[in-house]
Amino acid sequence: MIRSARRLLLATAGAVILTGLPAIASAQDVAPAWPQATSDLPADEAVRFGTLPNGMRYALMANDTPPGQASLRLRIDAGSLHEGEDQLGLAHFTEHMLFNGTEEIPENDLLRILERRGLAFGADTNATTSFDQTFYRLDLPQTDDGTVDDALRILRQQVSSALMDPAAIDAERNVIVGEERTRNTPQLRSAIAQFGLLAEGQRLADRMPIGDLDIIRNAPAERFVAFYDAYYRPSRTTLIAVGDFDLDAMEAKIRDQFGDWTPRAADGPEPDLGQIADRDAETAILVEPGVVSNVQINWVRPPDLDPDSASERREDLIPALGLAVLSRRLGEMARADDPPFIQAGASTAGLFDTLELTTVLAVFNEGQHARAIQTLEQEQRRLTQYGVSQTELDREITEVRTALENAVATAPTRTTPGLANALLSNVNEDTVFTTPQTNLDQFNAAVDGLTAETVNAALPAVFAGEGPLTLIVSPVAIPEGEDGITQIIEASRQTPVEARADQADLQWPYAEFGAPGQVTDQREIAEIGATVVTFANGSTLTVKPTDYREDQILVALRTGRGELAMPADQQSVLAIGSGVLTAGGLGQLTADDLERVLSGRVYSSGFSIGSDAFEFSGATRPEDLGLQMQVLTAYLTDPGVRPAPFEQIKAIFPQIIAQSSATPQGVFSLRSPELLASGDQRAAIPSAETLQSWNNDQLKAAITEALATGAVHVTMVGDVTVEDAIAATASTVGALPQRAAAPEPTATSAVRRFPQPVSEPVQLTHTGPAEQALAYVAWPATDAVTDHTEARTIDMLHRVMTLRALEEIRERQALTYSPSVDFSASQTFEDYGLISMAGLVTPENIQPFFAAAEAIAADLAANPIDQDELDRARRPEVEAQRQAQAGNAWWLSELSDIVEKPGDVEQITTAISDLEAVTPADIQAAAQRYLRPDTAWKATVVSENPPSTATPAPAAQPAGS
Repeated sequence: MIRSARRLLLATAGAVILTGLPAIASAQDVAPAWPQATSDLPADEAVRFGTLPNGMRYALMANDTPPGQASLRLRIDAGSLHEGEDQLGLAHFTEHMLFNGTEEIPENDLLRILERRGLAFGADTNATTSFDQTFYRLDLPQTDDGTVDDALRILRQQVSSALMDPAAIDAERNVIVGEERTRNTPQLRSAIAQFGLLAEGQRLADRMPIGDLDIIRNAPAERFVAFYDAYYRPSRTTLIAVGDFDLDAMEAKIRDQFGDWTPRAADGPEPDLGQIADRDAETAILVEPGVVSNVQINWVRPPDLDPDSASERREDLIPALGLAVLSRRLGEMARADDPPFIQAGASTAGLFDTLELTTVLAVFNEGQHARAIQTLEQEQRRLTQYGVSQTELDREITEVRTALENAVATAPTRTTPGLANALLSNVNEDTVFTTPQTNLDQFNAAVDGLTAETVNAALPAVFAGEGPLTLIVSPVAIPEGEDGITQIIEASRQTPVEARADQADLQWPYAEFGAPGQVTDQREIAEIGATVVTFANGSTLTVKPTDYREDQILVALRTGRGELAMPADQQSVLAIGSGVLTAGGLGQLTADDLERVLSGRVYSSGFSIGSDAFEFSGATRPEDLGLQMQVLTAYLTDPGVRPAPFEQIKAIFPQIIAQSSATPQGVFSLRSPELLASGDQRAAIPSAETLQSWNNDQLKAAITEALATGAVHVTMVGDVTVEDAIAATASTVGALPQRAAAPEPTATSAVRRFPQPVSEPVQLTHTGPAEQALAYVAWPATDAVTDHTEARTIDMLHRVMTLRALEEIRERQALTYSPSVDFSASQTFEDYGLISMAGLVTPENIQPFFAAAEAIAADLAANPIDQDELDRARRPEVEAQRQAQAGNAWWLSELSDIVEKPGDVEQITTAISDLEAVTPADIQAAAQRYLRPDTAWKATVVSENPPSTATPAPAAQPAGS
């Protein structure tokens, strides 16, 4: 569904938050019924929906993709909208506190219990607070009784028995402040402006989840307890469990663990969300250095809170199809020569039961706001005045139907985390969890006989309501000001518009590439279940049939040398090739033509420049495998490389640089690739000036040359037979003429080096708030060119360092909200790899951060870790590897260069055993080899602005642990 259709929220005038009361079992504590109880939509029968006597709800679903795993989501029906005026930020703060000790589980033990079971904090164990809900996430790598029992016990303890110890609250305050500092970006400040414009006078406008820093710093423990007792209660709780388990057994465990939970206070009041005020056309301008210029024109109206039903879904679908046509029209305009904007689209959505809105939005080049606004206004009016054509409507129906049909085909192998998240979304929206087949049937019934006239009749209502409310977000001042922009819109309304001309029919011209290639060799690699096929023209196919996902086939096509073919001492125009090639379409079809002619088919196309090859990629289904290979082969042999995408990147690039320059992490992402590669220009991100000096002719020549030589290696993984893979490859890549060998790398191009150690950190600057800084330290490591064993040992070292950083740098010293420890080992450049630690900090915490990082490194080198710490670091990674190996994407990555590196077969088979073989002594020895202070390279990023220019503001996105 497009909008939220949650239950009506009743503001109880006499309700207050009470503490210290005995358990209450009143009508207020009765959980809401499942939406299917009153809907004509059938819920998925594979899901067991239930409600405990205390009002807590649960939804259980057995699923074995991947096998032996489970995902738990525990949702609390309360978020920042439920906070009182003196509680702003406490919903999110409370979420943090639930990881800081319970009546039965000491603070340090909670995460350690889960780590021992193979869950990594962040990746598998996390929580999120939004405006209207808080949920806790556990992805279990195993479904044995011990793991499930520990997970359910922890969740029960968290929601009913959190300590809320005043000392622990005080210790966590700086962590929350650090999170606010991390999230305080130009993009989020612009989102705050959007909420302020759309929900003026309503609760949503001033209930950002991160809250009020004064309250975060000073709220007493009693205020936390009040919120916790009022809203963490069975009637507001839903537990979702999806995975490879017996439904009866899981249900019994949930009843046993949560059945005796009773509330400790009266139910918290439902928030008064406020009413939409009568408003005429308004304009707001936010000047925010570091944002990409954009404009949005909005119409707001009261939220639609009708319950989920077949008629509601059809009512939503009809105008949505019309808006899809508008989005496609705007997208085509953005991809044309001399476009009025860079990107554009239209949508409708509901916001947290507060309002419903329709938005047309465009990203534009600096100074071109007037043209962007006029085009948006006139295209929106063209849509409502003349509507969509039947051809346009049929195309959107085909696109949606194809996606729904694909969902039906892949339904038996939907992933466990994906299903858990989908159920969570339905619970939050109070909508019926229907099967993919029901969704397809409902769609087909809704569009049966649907005419453009019916859609067109529904479109004016989508743009009804208060407004239009226009928001411009720009890094520079808008000369006309708010009144001037309103006048531009009013003047544009006086410009007559005409109906769009019909588009010509197109045919697919890339069905033939010559006589199918002959197979000259075929061999099976039994250890990894793959087959390698060689064709007469020198191209190869590596195929691995799997049953991980029904109706999914992933394809990669590699050729040439990638970065090895590029000079190391100068930047190449190929650096932007990955952002331009597929956007430029094919020689005989533009990208938009391509979408039109292949409407209803399942295929995709991507292009990237790797360190040792140029690679195309795609994802398809068995019935479209031949087409997918035709598309990729056409991009290889006849790429369009049109000027429009290149000029679009040139135009927006200065804004992207400015946006990145506004945060310390953005600056580091721009500069660090080159710095950490000792100036290797292939790793460098070009400057705006360098990009402006290039032209499309240079790019086309470079791409043509790069793709002209080298054997083509195709890899297929998924729901495919060896025979079908051979046939699809033989008629495309296998049918091409023999290709010349790619040039051998030069002595300099085959080398990449870690930078020399520095006595003082390299200093970089950003343009954002003065309170934001970044500290980074890295040590040279090793490669994974031939033998991955040493790299896997260092990987374990880096995971131990992650545990230490979380415990010491985040929790104990609160120097940064989210310290990151990373490790990379090149599979192309010998002796090139690094292990690093970084954190977003305040300027005064830069040196303490470096001291803490150095102390962690020194201790790991001086003292062996205990077995428990190694197991807590290793088990999540082993389980993550097992999960990855049960997916097509992992195998596609591992097999894509197996023809060139046959020795990698052994490396693939030992991926887990190498990790399991690492000992505490190995960790200490690796720390001694690599974490040496005399080899460390450091960098800092601090603001160019003095402290007085800092502009802290609450984050607008959901806050998480």
